[in-house]
Amino acid sequence: MAKKLSEMNFDEEGTVKEIEEEFRKQIAGMGIRVGKKVRMATKQPIKGPVVVEVDKAITSLGLGVAAKIVVEEE
Repeated sequence: MAKKLSEMNFDEEGTVKEIEEEFRKQIAGMGIRVGKKVRMATKQPIKGPVVVEVDKAITSLGLGVAAKIVVEEE
C-alpha cells in the first residue's frame, strides 16, 4: 500500500516510489531517491520532524518535505 513518508509509523519500512520534482535534488544528498528502502526511525508528535534510516544512515526531514515522498510499504 502506498502512502506518504509523513504518514508512516515508527519502525515501518518501505521503498520510495515517487518524490515531487522540486524536492528531488534537495533530498538526493540525504540518500533518499526513488527505489531506495527507508525505515521510519522516529516520528515526533505535533508536526515535528521525522527521522528515517536509508542505507544504514540516519537523517531527519521536516514533515512538509516528508509529505512530498510516496513510499510503498513492505
